Amino acid sequence: MTIIDIITKKKNKEELTYEEIKYAVDGYLDGSIKDYQMSSLLMAITINGMTNKETFDLTEIMLNSGEKIDLEDIQPVVDKHSTGGVGDKTTLILAPLVASCGVNVAKMSGRGLGFTGGTIDKLESIPGFNTSIDIDKFKEQVKNINVAIVGQMGNLVPADKKIYALRDVTGTVESIPLIASSIMSKKLASGASTIVIDVKVGNGALMKTESDAKALANLLVKIGQQHNKKVVCFITDMDEPLGYAIGNSLEVLESINTLIGKGPKDLTNLVINLATYMVSLGKNIKLEEAYKEVTENLYNGKAYKKFQELVKNQNGKLNNIKISKKIISIKSQKEGYIKHINALSLGEIARILGAGRLNKEDKIDFEVGIVLNKKVGDKIKKGEELLKLYINEKEVEEEKILDCFTITKEKQNPTKLIKTIIN
Repeated sequence: MTIIDIITKKKNKEELTYEEIKYAVDGYLDGSIKDYQMSSLLMAITINGMTNKETFDLTEIMLNSGEKIDLEDIQPVVDKHSTGGVGDKTTLILAPLVASCGVNVAKMSGRGLGFTGGTIDKLESIPGFNTSIDIDKFKEQVKNINVAIVGQMGNLVPADKKIYALRDVTGTVESIPLIASSIMSKKLASGASTIVIDVKVGNGALMKTESDAKALANLLVKIGQQHNKKVVCFITDMDEPLGYAIGNSLEVLESINTLIGKGPKDLTNLVINLATYMVSLGKNIKLEEAYKEVTENLYNGKAYKKFQELVKNQNGKLNNIKISKKIISIKSQKEGYIKHINALSLGEIARILGAGRLNKEDKIDFEVGIVLNKKVGDKIKKGEELLKLYINEKEVEEEKILDCFTITKEKQNPTKLIKTIIN
């Protein structure tokens, strides 16, 4: 068996065996298979796909390439994952909300590449917040207050880490089998018994079409079944940003508003629905009962109190969150109704301002970002504010921002946020 044989086999649309996939993954991890060889295999997979069996095997091989977190003594643990989007701050609200209902949330999150920081970057915009606690303290905190959110710890799924870095620079990110095995190998290694996944679809998401999003969701559920894990996938819209805030500190502040019952409708609606499934599965209760408890805790202060506990336990100081004092108001040049907001372009503008990173070494400016004043379906007058830019060192041309909005004379219906649920 050689890597050339394996590449050729997949180039010819043949199914790889478990042994062949393991040979390729192990060889790439130990350095005997080179970047250019693995790149060829990944491109062949991206073009020709993988069978379910190949995807299950790849997930299993990557899962077993490193350590696994043992959370047996704090089960049941419910985890959540999002495929990412513009303004996606749901974990900051969801984790304490679910924990306030007595369900354990032991969350390992990542840093972001792209529009804004990931969950860990957003939390680190809270001065002092420690995302690097060890596994024993992590588990102890979950036992004590039902929730902890940390960066990736230990040597979890090193094969995925190395392969993902290569996919990122070789145009092989969008492959559904590669996405599914990457997500699930990390989630399975993290030790949760139940996983709720938010698969974003649209202009500002990795999945551009609903059919691709459904294919990914079905595959994620099937991988979960192979490992006796319950997986529920929400397919949600990412044609416009989620909520109003885009940027790290700004998203934390919007999360706090949501936790005290004053958040944007779309964000609040999504969080309540995700939390309902997490609490229902975590406590083995009916969805109606879970919904009632989740909704009550979002509006009676218990969710926000839990968030305060989380921040305090990880040494954060909520009263010291900083946002830029240099604010530019961008006003509409026409009257009408907002038909479309280009989430991808707004995310790119936020990154240019310093809210995100292109390379892992790039430093994020927590203070900058965008706060929308209008959403799809809203009426706007000429000269009325579309959004505020929070800037420091970098600026963006006004024309580039205005191009993100499509305004028409006809009244528009708001975007449907939750498209379907697959389990």
